Amino acid sequence: MKKLSIAAGLALALLGGSAAAESIKVGVTPGPHAQIMEKVKEIAAKDELEIEILEFSDYVVPNQALNDGELDANSFQHKPYLDNQIADRGFDIIDVAYTVNFPMGIYSKKYKSFDELPDGATIGIPNDPTNGGRALLILADQGAIKVDPDKGLRVTVADITENPKNFNFIELDAAQLPRSLDDTDASAINSNYALEASLNPSRDAILLEGEKAPYINLIAVRTADKDADWVKKLINAYYTPEVKEFVLNTFDGAVIPAW
Repeated sequence: MKKLSIAAGLALALLGGSAAAESIKVGVTPGPHAQIMEKVKEIAAKDELEIEILEFSDYVVPNQALNDGELDANSFQHKPYLDNQIADRGFDIIDVAYTVNFPMGIYSKKYKSFDELPDGATIGIPNDPTNGGRALLILADQGAIKVDPDKGLRVTVADITENPKNFNFIELDAAQLPRSLDDTDASAINSNYALEASLNPSRDAILLEGEKAPYINLIAVRTADKDADWVKKLINAYYTPEVKEFVLNTFDGAVIPAW
């Protein structure tokens, strides 16, 4: 009987040990977000948090999947984009930690500097409101256009008040913009998609966004989960010297740690 009790106790201990490890699903976009999360996954495993990484090729689906419970967290977007998605779609999700900054750049295969862009040049910008507005604000900061200041970060092509060089803006899915460079004079490309297309913002952009706090990327979860133990473990794994070193060494200044 005593041997059976010891065996049973060992079995329960083993079961208890396996049950202690939590498993979560985290949505990311391909490229840097996926690469960084792989590093986070290694570190989180030491704290008994198993991360399954799911990649999404656009910006729309990961928030819907998180809201619907198909993901536990996502890491791919900045706060203006998340806020816009929540306002437009009623998602019950929330940001819990800032991660990295991806400065947006204007790229061109036809011109070596922004000043070379001719009158009537065609410029591709993202077709979602926040990243499209972000692209227009880069041009406004350069003095190339003027936009309605009352619109804040939510400017659109309709809010351009002055366009002295008569730039023609075309709105495309953010993931398609690197491929648009064959057809446009220039395109505004988010750095994650630029890097995926072997474009480095610090070397290849003809115009680069300054470091703007509103555009720092973040981790989002469902509001009901914001205080969960696994959320703390995920953030702790992200905010480590190992992850910071990985970001700095891997992306050559194109991705900037925000912690």
